[in-house]
Amino acid sequence: MKPVEIYTSPLCGFCHAAKRLLNQKGVEFSEIDIWADPSRKSEMMQRAHGRHTVPQIFVGETHVGGCDDLYDLERAGKLDALLAD
Repeated sequence: MKPVEIYTSPLCGFCHAAKRLLNQKGVEFSEIDIWADPSRKSEMMQRAHGRHTVPQIFVGETHVGGCDDLYDLERAGKLDALLAD
């Protein structure tokens, strides 16, 4: 399985929903809390092509986008293929 990284903040409902989907699928992920470490926000924005909202989700080198994008992939049956090595 490709590594998954998710940039979050603790008060973000969309972040919790994205993490819930990943947990339900048994996907391990690294969480980067930009609230706890604000210096990581500029890194996130650079990787996410200027997007400044959380969550921002990455599967391997692929920028998935936010929570809605993650759920769209799941509904379309494309998330498992993206996660696979």
